[in-house]
Amino acid sequence: MAVKPSPGPERMLVGLLRASHLAALEQIPGLVAEHAVSAGLAEVLIYLADLQCNVLRLLTGEGASTEVGELRIDATLAGRAFQEVRVLVGVGEDTDRDTDGAQRWWVPLLNGVERMGVLRIGVETGADAQIQDNMRDLASLVALLLVDKRPYSDSYARLVRTRPMHVAAEMQWTLMPPLTFADQRVTIAAVLEPAYEVGGDAFDYALAGEVAYLGIFDSMGHDVTAGLSANLAVAACRNSRRQGTGLAATSEAVEQVLITEFGQATRFVTAILGDLNTRTGVLSWINRGHHPPVVIRGGRWVATLECPPATPMGLNLGTEIAMCRKQLEPGDRVVFYSDGIVEARNAAGEEFGLDRFVDFIIRRTADGLPVPETLRRLIRGVLEYHTDRLQDDATVLLVEWHGDAHERLHL
Repeated sequence: MAVKPSPGPERMLVGLLRASHLAALEQIPGLVAEHAVSAGLAEVLIYLADLQCNVLRLLTGEGASTEVGELRIDATLAGRAFQEVRVLVGVGEDTDRDTDGAQRWWVPLLNGVERMGVLRIGVETGADAQIQDNMRDLASLVALLLVDKRPYSDSYARLVRTRPMHVAAEMQWTLMPPLTFADQRVTIAAVLEPAYEVGGDAFDYALAGEVAYLGIFDSMGHDVTAGLSANLAVAACRNSRRQGTGLAATSEAVEQVLITEFGQATRFVTAILGDLNTRTGVLSWINRGHHPPVVIRGGRWVATLECPPATPMGLNLGTEIAMCRKQLEPGDRVVFYSDGIVEARNAAGEEFGLDRFVDFIIRRTADGLPVPETLRRLIRGVLEYHTDRLQDDATVLLVEWHGDAHERLHL
C-alpha cells in the first residue's frame, strides 16, 4: 500500500507546483525557498553547472550570476555531490553549518539522469529519513521546473556560460539533444568540445519504442558554414528517420539535401548512423567515411566496429553503403568519436591517440564512475593534454546497453 505523504512535504510540492505555472526563471529561487519551509527545509539555494561542468553557479533570481556564489566542481563538497550523484552533508567541515546553525546538505539536481546542478539545503533540527526524502523530492521538482523554463530563458543560458559563444556553437547546442539520457535498458551520454567554438561536429539520438537511434557527424571545416552543414545534416537525418526510412536511405537523403543546398562536393559530412534494439541488444550501423566505433566489455577493448565505409555525405560518388550488425552483451559500452579526440596533439606534436582514449574510458569505468562523469573527466584529460586549446572539434557519444539486467544501471 502506498504511503501517503505527510502534510508538510505535500504542501511544499503542491504549493510550489501551483505557484510555478506563471513564474519566470528568475522567480524560481524565491518560490523554492518560500515553499521549502513547510517541509522543514530552512534554506534552499540553487546551483547550476556551467556548460563544461567546471563550476556550479548560484541562481540568484536576479538574472545571470557571474563569479558570485561560484563553486569549483573538482574542489568542493558540492562538486563531489554533483560528480557522484549523491546526497552529501558537510560533516566536519567549516562550512557544514550556516550562520544560524542549520546543517548544510548538497542534493543533486537531475533531469532524468542529466546532471543540472545541486541544491544547497539547510536543515535546522537534523535530517531524519523523512527530511532526506523531502530534500530529494524537492530536487526532483526543481529540476523539472528548470527544464520547463530554460528553453526560453536567456538568463539560464548566460548563467551556464563562462565566456562568449561563437555563432556556429550557438547553432550546434540549440540543435542537439541533452548530453545524457537513460532508461532501464540503455544509457546514452555525450561530450562536445571546444564547447564555445565548436563548428562542424554534432551528435544525435532518439528513441522510438524499443529502438535507440544514434548518430555522430563531422562536417568539413570549422566555421559557421561547417555549423550550417552539420545542422542541415542532422535535420535531414531526423526528417528521413521520422518517416520510417532505413539507415542507408537516410544517409542518401542527407546527401541529397547537402548537394541541393551547397552543390556537389562543395561541403561534405562524415557520419556513423546506427540503431540499437534495446530489447535484443543488436546494433546496426552504416559508416559514411567516419572513424569506426569501439566496444568496451568487462573492462577490456573487445572490438572495433569495422564496416566497409561509403564516401562522406555530399560527395555523391555513388559508393555502395554497407549495413553491419553486432550482437552486444549486457553492460557493453559502444563509443563513437570524432577525429578531434584522437588527433589532439600536445606541445611536442604527439597525438592523444585511440589507445590512450579507450584506456582512459576503461580506467574510469573501473573506478565505478557514472557514464556522464567518465566523459567529463575524459574531456578534461584531452584538454589538459592539448594545453586547454583544441584546434578541431572533439566529440564522444557513448552508449551502454543494460539489457534486462536493470540492476546494472548506474546513474
